[in-house]
Amino acid sequence: MLNPILKHRTYIIFYLIGWVIIAVAHAFVLQYYYEIDIEISIADSLVFNFIFAVLGINLWYVVRFSQTQSSPYNLFLNHLLSATITCLIWLTISFFILQAIYETNVFYIDFLKVSLPWRAIIGILFYSVFIMLFYLIIYYEDLQEKTQNETKLNNLVQEAKLNALKSQINPHFLFNSLNSISSFTISNPEKAQEMIIKLSDFLRYSLGHDKNEKTSLKNELKNLQRYIDIEKVRFGKRMAFSLEIPDKCFEILIPNMILQPLIENTIKHGVYNSSEEVKVTLSCKNENNQLIIKLKNNYVQKVSNKKGEGIGLKNIEQRLQLIYQRSDLLKIIKSENLFEVVLIIPG
Repeated sequence: MLNPILKHRTYIIFYLIGWVIIAVAHAFVLQYYYEIDIEISIADSLVFNFIFAVLGINLWYVVRFSQTQSSPYNLFLNHLLSATITCLIWLTISFFILQAIYETNVFYIDFLKVSLPWRAIIGILFYSVFIMLFYLIIYYEDLQEKTQNETKLNNLVQEAKLNALKSQINPHFLFNSLNSISSFTISNPEKAQEMIIKLSDFLRYSLGHDKNEKTSLKNELKNLQRYIDIEKVRFGKRMAFSLEIPDKCFEILIPNMILQPLIENTIKHGVYNSSEEVKVTLSCKNENNQLIIKLKNNYVQKVSNKKGEGIGLKNIEQRLQLIYQRSDLLKIIKSENLFEVVLIIPG
């Protein structure tokens, strides 16, 4: 892992600004409290702080190495040894540089020797700040990486769930259609052939859109019409389907294969056991940046209650929740003889 201070120009700038502030404070204390000449105070500050600034950047590698230590005791010893070596190097180099520059200034050289103990304490403090800062950076970056990995994993899980939900549709519908085709092969071969052609077109669309999460309402309605045409072969005049859709809604994107389970549910609960005509109306409107789709049909309550819930509405509800992270996008309004499903597609 690269040194975090050197990875970004912004971090380098803040790092330099921080050391400039420390250096100014350092020179001010020497000149104001210890009455050291201003020139010597500035030189003292620049030498000591510049050298530790360079050493401090390299403490990152000490922290990375120390992460391999599983024992807290070994970790403490490593940092204790590292702090001691760092301070010795810092004080030794700084001392000899300043001594070489101001060797004739007896007052300052004596001050320099006397000040080494408290400078060592400051060095330990600097070391501790660097170590804590680098550990915080490591913790933050590990947390970010963990969050990104969890997000990727959740996306993969959601994608797998969506694929599983969509994969329920084709086998379920295919099973019913093949049963109908089988019954027509002897009694009405022409209808059987018609159903095979329409089924082929329907499945071709379904397979071609497995990898695309969304499609336009216009495309979805075209495929829905294929499905209805197939079912009309089975149910004839018992099913009357009508659309009430304004042109401005056609290009709005919706999850693919989201309408077919609605019609399937209507057929199963409204048309299948009805001896009278069932009117099915699909309408939509664009309101408050949302596409609101409504499907209405009449039904005979006693007959409808004989059949189970199926996968249709549950399938839609689960898919919408996975895609939009909302659980209020599917509403069911049921009266004595009218069944209405309201589907909300966020913009």
